[in-house]
Amino acid sequence: MHEPGEIPSLIIRAGRIVCPASGIDGPGTVQIKDDRIVSVDLLPDQPSGSDHTAEHLCLDFPQSILLPGLIDLHAHPAKSGSVFGLEPDPFMLSRGVTAVQSQGDAGALGIDEYVLNTIESSTTRVRLAINLSRIGESTHAGCLENLADADVEQCVSAVERHRNVVQAISVNASHHACGRTDPREVLSRGIEVADRCSLPVLFGMRRPEDWSIDQQLQLLRPGDVVTYCFRRTPHCIFEHGRVLSCVKAARERGILFDVGHGIASFSFDIAMKSIADGFEPDTISTDLQNRHLELVPRIDLPHVMSKLRAAGMSESAVFAAATCRPAEILRLGALSGTLKPGACADLVVLDVTSDNGIKVPVLLDMDGYEILGPVWLPRLTIRAGRPIKSQADA
Repeated sequence: MHEPGEIPSLIIRAGRIVCPASGIDGPGTVQIKDDRIVSVDLLPDQPSGSDHTAEHLCLDFPQSILLPGLIDLHAHPAKSGSVFGLEPDPFMLSRGVTAVQSQGDAGALGIDEYVLNTIESSTTRVRLAINLSRIGESTHAGCLENLADADVEQCVSAVERHRNVVQAISVNASHHACGRTDPREVLSRGIEVADRCSLPVLFGMRRPEDWSIDQQLQLLRPGDVVTYCFRRTPHCIFEHGRVLSCVKAARERGILFDVGHGIASFSFDIAMKSIADGFEPDTISTDLQNRHLELVPRIDLPHVMSKLRAAGMSESAVFAAATCRPAEILRLGALSGTLKPGACADLVVLDVTSDNGIKVPVLLDMDGYEILGPVWLPRLTIRAGRPIKSQADA
């Protein structure tokens, strides 16, 4: 609760307030003072401080869901230097994402510019999984086609310069990223950097005909994150009616699995079968990049969350996978992913598409597979206590 007599600067009432980190779920009110949450009051109790109506802004969303600001663990926020990058504020923050991690947009040679031009000049909280390749995603060619670019010493030095914003080492062992470079050597160097810097690896797997999935996963450590977990090709975690035993064993060892939706990295069939087999992703992410801007419907994190709910995840699991779980992985502490008093006032208001309760066919995957289901749409984002209008219908 807030201090007695403290006057909130913003009050938000919602028909449903959900905070997976604290277990809150019900209609109520969130009070904000400057950039911090000071209280969460569930109805029917009256919110304390509600008599200061002339001194604060009050927003009402009786039919909406209020969540902690969404966190996208794998996307491509970049104002410059990355061929995949797009500005985080207009394309992520305005669509409910208050914190995002870049998957390898910058390497050792570009990190100083990236920190200055993207991280420090964005309202969105941006973190970096630094690319093992010193050139990052500065070219359309594979970033690790030249093994010399996987420079361990340069990468370690870059991490040390920017410890406050580098949260992982991005290692993409795919054929596209590596070309003829041996992916085993690439991962070995990535893990060396990660070990020396005490950071997790954000890993994109190699196709199994080049290197078995079991062998790849055996090299990862607890806390490392495998992205693109629901692809059909060029690698797939589901085979012969079940999730691969090596994938389940990796999870038991503490390896984490992320969606990384992208254009061609999500199959409803694989997702539904895997979830039915008891294998849900730890985190839900978009892999959002500039090539996606012309897609209809537009890819954003609420839309991808809707797909995972349609694929069989419980609503509570979906919410956690886009708030408190990525916050934990990014070690954001009280900065994000929670509505607990004292946390930074990062929130999102979501509406749900409906037609008198009839589900609408708006969810498609890479194969054109369609599922009927409601879709969450961002209505309003609050970043550090400041309301930001949604661009969901732009």
